[in-house]
Amino acid sequence: MKAQELFERVTEHLIEVIEAGASDWQMPWRCLGHGIPISVDRRPYRGWNALVLAMVAAERGWSSNRWATYRGWQRHGCQVRRGERSTAVVLWKPTDRRADTDQVDSSKDDGKSSRGLFARVFNVFAAEQVDGGDRFLNRTEPVDEDRRIAEVELYFASVGSCIVSGGDRACYVPALDEIHLPDLVQFADPAVYYSTAAHEHVHWTGHESRLARDLTGRFGDAAYGAEELIAELGAAFWCAQFGLEQATRHDHAAYLADWLRLLRTDTRALVSACGHAQRAVDHLNSAVGWSFERDVAESA
Repeated sequence: MKAQELFERVTEHLIEVIEAGASDWQMPWRCLGHGIPISVDRRPYRGWNALVLAMVAAERGWSSNRWATYRGWQRHGCQVRRGERSTAVVLWKPTDRRADTDQVDSSKDDGKSSRGLFARVFNVFAAEQVDGGDRFLNRTEPVDEDRRIAEVELYFASVGSCIVSGGDRACYVPALDEIHLPDLVQFADPAVYYSTAAHEHVHWTGHESRLARDLTGRFGDAAYGAEELIAELGAAFWCAQFGLEQATRHDHAAYLADWLRLLRTDTRALVSACGHAQRAVDHLNSAVGWSFERDVAESA
């Protein structure tokens, strides 16, 4: 399967899932609340791959979040069971030419440079599909909620953003470079507050002094809706790092039609949005010196 075919299939499926949950504003990326998918070697899957694997796991009722190629499982003394169906993901590799534009990461495509990222498709299996995979299934105790909330409180205090507390609306104001958030007590629980804070901080990373995220060239008139999609995906990736469930945002009503239109007309829009979202989370993590790998090691 070529990467472009994979992008089309996943995008079509995502459209179906969004439409199915639209009445309750349950977006499919909320499945990342169960945690970031990781390889059998404890490396996190990122961006597009994280979303795809989390969706597959949620739909099939798998909870391990552990994945590997056929040979990867064999290296750990495990065997994929006969008849099990793999899940396709992509590996991005730098390329100096744009001969096959269907397989260039469009999130970095400015229409000028000849450099890009070539997507190679490969197949992985979950621990639940493997004989001998039982030892990789999640058996750890749930993370203490108070400890985790204290950790994310310190995280946002260390980012360096200007947060204005109070009022009844959460938003990022680019002209002032300020994040406005209602007080913590106005939210149903702390996890919802920090999920909302993550959404606004993803917007904050797009400022010209940080990632300078200008989507007009890539998305044209759909840039505003694309930015909201990036913020939602970024918040989902961020929440997954800490095992927090992403907040349900009822203001999706304002963007849902734009998202569906964008996904239907641009089969690479989702992979581009995932790339921008992952870079936004990487920027936040770098600002506070936090890494998923270290967090996994400390909790092991």
